[in-house]
Amino acid sequence: MSRPPTFVPPPCASARTLHTERGDFAVLDAVPAAGVRRRGTVLMLPGFTGSKEDFIALLEPLTAAGYRAVTVDGRGQYETAGPDDVSAYAQTELARDVLAQAAALSEARPHLLGHSLGGQIARAAVLLEPRTFATLTLMSSGPAAIVPEQQTRAKMLADALAALSMGEVWQAMRAMEPPPPQDARPGAGGEADDAADGEALRARWLRHSPAQLIATGRQLSTEPDRVAELAALPLPKHVISGERDDTWPVPLMDDMAHRLDAHRTVIHGAEHSPNTDRPAETAAALVGFWHRH
Repeated sequence: MSRPPTFVPPPCASARTLHTERGDFAVLDAVPAAGVRRRGTVLMLPGFTGSKEDFIALLEPLTAAGYRAVTVDGRGQYETAGPDDVSAYAQTELARDVLAQAAALSEARPHLLGHSLGGQIARAAVLLEPRTFATLTLMSSGPAAIVPEQQTRAKMLADALAALSMGEVWQAMRAMEPPPPQDARPGAGGEADDAADGEALRARWLRHSPAQLIATGRQLSTEPDRVAELAALPLPKHVISGERDDTWPVPLMDDMAHRLDAHRTVIHGAEHSPNTDRPAETAAALVGFWHRH
């Protein structure tokens, strides 16, 4: 999962509820300061097990460049409630949520960005209503299903969620995945920082809907290749990733960008979450793409 450097929004952002025709969604809404030229709006969708806070390190550089940045918890993610019925999280339902979110922003044709699972939901939304968005950015989000090893992990998670509580599953995941090296943790400053970071991640996990995790894990494991459909749309596209990725191999994303005739960015020093691994470089790449469109 992405590890945001903090769960506290920067001064440019406020936590609020976005009211839409399909329900209410928790968002962070970051706006440029007075006097900064407004260049557009971007709607940002987090990945599997993630939340709107995964983009928190991008908000200040994006608003400084003139972009309103709205990051959203989808239905069943963290601070947005969702039903217990797995069928409520069908990809088409999630995509229609995104279209409703875009409409509720009251902005002309926002840019759309999706990270990992969020990229595949963003793709589905664009395929439903391509004229809604100015551009599409797929961040660490591949053309079809995740690699077999990750499919196995998603299946293990679904089985665990069917039998255990969210707290018990969290403990099992922590036991299986030791913490990263000290110098790799955001804000690594000792045991107190580590404890606070771990508790924030745990609190987020506990508020996710198990049904949402089960349904979207299955989607990631069975997603068909829809690149040809997307390539047929005239919408400008951007494929951005780290230089390493354990969910979709980077050469696969290179090939997808070629098939889409998309702008391609590789963020050096980043892995599956360039938004948290290298936020300054990632923000600069995003701004450069949006400025051109």
